[in-house]
Amino acid sequence: MALAGQISRRSVLSALGLIPAAGLLRGQQDPATFSTGVKVVNLFANVRNKKGEIVRDLTKDDFLLDEEGQPQSIKYFSQESDLPLTLGLMVDTSGSQRNLIEQERAASFKFFEQILRPEKDVAFVIHFDFEVELLQDITSSRRLLDQALEDLSAPKQLRQQRQQGGGQQGRFPGGGGRFPGGGGQGRGQGRGQRGGGTLLYDSVLLASDELMRKQSGRKALVLLTDGVDQGSKTSLYTAVESAQRADTLVYAVLFEDRDAYGGGLVGFGGMGRGRGGGGAPVNGKKVLEQMATETGGRFFEVSKKQPLEKVYAAIEEDLRHQYSLGYTPERTERASGYRRIHLTTREKNLIVQTRQGYYAT
Repeated sequence: MALAGQISRRSVLSALGLIPAAGLLRGQQDPATFSTGVKVVNLFANVRNKKGEIVRDLTKDDFLLDEEGQPQSIKYFSQESDLPLTLGLMVDTSGSQRNLIEQERAASFKFFEQILRPEKDVAFVIHFDFEVELLQDITSSRRLLDQALEDLSAPKQLRQQRQQGGGQQGRFPGGGGRFPGGGGQGRGQGRGQRGGGTLLYDSVLLASDELMRKQSGRKALVLLTDGVDQGSKTSLYTAVESAQRADTLVYAVLFEDRDAYGGGLVGFGGMGRGRGGGGAPVNGKKVLEQMATETGGRFFEVSKKQPLEKVYAAIEEDLRHQYSLGYTPERTERASGYRRIHLTTREKNLIVQTRQGYYAT
């Protein structure tokens, strides 16, 4: 059965961070006081009207929140989050995407320039094909990020020379800038697979487990890919769960070469050549839609009417205008495992984009 079917059946939604109340949000309009050690569920939300326009003037009382069907009181609230942002740019450099790299590089230079605030926000760059490679570890340096973008299609030998010469900083141990391990055994290790491949699911898992879990504040992955996975050792379900547990939004951008699959267009009704566990074709568009929806991010499809520059502008708007909400679950006992939440507004015509649950521990 296709991996997309597996994730639907398991109904994996998204995780929310559990953090001490004392360190929750800066600049809140409605601060609340809790004793040390009380856990707060924190979430970020975007609200749009029917025209798709961001609604920025809501108050705490405009929202309705429940957990597992039980109403909750919102104790922390801010109209626009000013929390630091950790952004991961993840670029598919497999054979089907090679003709798009120049466009991705040019748009990404400008995206980093516009979205990253000096001395506050950080980013990293990963590319994936038959292996997952960290081109630049988490940094606030635009110079290092720009160099990583330059290296997207550079021969590996040249990248290694730059690394040895100090051109890359803050990389994982293990050589070559790859995730540690190099053999594809277990979580958090390199997953090299010679002879071709597109390790999309592995890349999401590794970015979430090895990088995002260690960060605080707002976290988002931006995926540039056609959504077709070939050769990952992890499943779509596990990749999504890893992003959820790392409290990370996934902005999945379907950007494909219309000629790469000989007419089998992933984003225009075709089926990519990736295969699920049972051998059935995997629809790349549906995969990316699920990644975005299940983590509280958004799905975009690059087209002539919506070029990559406009997609990046929409992602920037999302991340710049998020409501921050926090609550302490009103239950005397909280079971471990996944807890569903539901956030809406009193005005029925508004659409709320947020995570749909969290994992209690």
